Amino acid sequence: MLETIKRLALGLMLIAVAAGVLLYTDRGSRNRSKRATDASARGAKVFRVALVQHASLPVFEEGAGGLLESLAARGYSDGGRIQLRRFNAEADIGTANAIAKEVTTGNYDLIISLSTVSLQTIANANKVGSRTLHVFGLVSDPFHAGVGIEPTNGAIHPPYLTGYGSMQPVESLFRTARQMRPDLQSVGLVWNPAEANSLAQTKIARKVCADLGITLVEANAENSTSAQEAANSLVARGVEAIWISGDVTVSLASDLILNTARRAEIPVLSSLPPGVRRGALFDLGSDYVEVGRHIGQLAADVLDGKNPADIPVINFVPEVFLFNETVTKSLRDRWTIPDPLRKRANGWITANTTNLPAFTVAARERAATVRERHAAKESNP
Repeated sequence: MLETIKRLALGLMLIAVAAGVLLYTDRGSRNRSKRATDASARGAKVFRVALVQHASLPVFEEGAGGLLESLAARGYSDGGRIQLRRFNAEADIGTANAIAKEVTTGNYDLIISLSTVSLQTIANANKVGSRTLHVFGLVSDPFHAGVGIEPTNGAIHPPYLTGYGSMQPVESLFRTARQMRPDLQSVGLVWNPAEANSLAQTKIARKVCADLGITLVEANAENSTSAQEAANSLVARGVEAIWISGDVTVSLASDLILNTARRAEIPVLSSLPPGVRRGALFDLGSDYVEVGRHIGQLAADVLDGKNPADIPVINFVPEVFLFNETVTKSLRDRWTIPDPLRKRANGWITANTTNLPAFTVAARERAATVRERHAAKESNP
């Protein structure tokens, strides 16, 4: 009898603990719902917002962090004046199209997209869907993305669509590389021709390299596995460096490419900060947190009632230059960081100091997740 009572008491205690855990883990959802209910009670409209990104990359997490920061500063916090739902296609085009269809059914007041592919899939679905208001960002070249934006006049675009372009500073990157190695003759590039953003950057690189007398050696890749194979082919063709552009496919395989370059004792030049943390010689790209903040301000303007038709699409590229001097010691050729570049840098890694901009915690965590995911794929093909 005593043993039965003990068992019953233990069972009741476990049930109580489980209930407590469920209540604790659900507190965020309940708090958001309460804040939304409170906002409705005060007569403020609660907007339904979809935030869509194409892949789990630090650049998108940084942009999303800046975006949400700006929205909150303007009074649009999740669970308050907006109900936010995030979508991530994880670099799968089928998933991206399915997400695009879902967010353009008319169930959202505003769509915010981060990446060229997200812009394209949503814009295409929106043409035949609800024509939901759509703000985009973290797009290299929206003017040639095929979404109805006039290439020579950013004021001409679909009336429900607006945003920012952020073309990476490709010319500046190659001129910086030439400053670090005046005898530089060849640079390798792995890229996916299916990505409009990558094509736009590659076209600029071809022209810049021709002007500088640098041979741009190209290799195509459709996925992470073929990206590593392409990088190996570039090494076999004798390139002196490898450039990682804003190509999403290649960026997801950046650690594999960095390892390939490290074995060949050649540097990696990156357009997506903070590659120097993982061994790139330098990064020259955009401050994507700041880009995200501007996207958030634009989204808040639209939520405030500003008509997207009256907002021109423009480029916004706040440059960030970071270098990792420790890499130079392991290279087969001589690369240096001249004083003018040191003075221009926003951050650096040297033998004695690490002084880099503070990127968002979410971005660093997601970067680690991506690296682990790809390492697992490589070990279990």
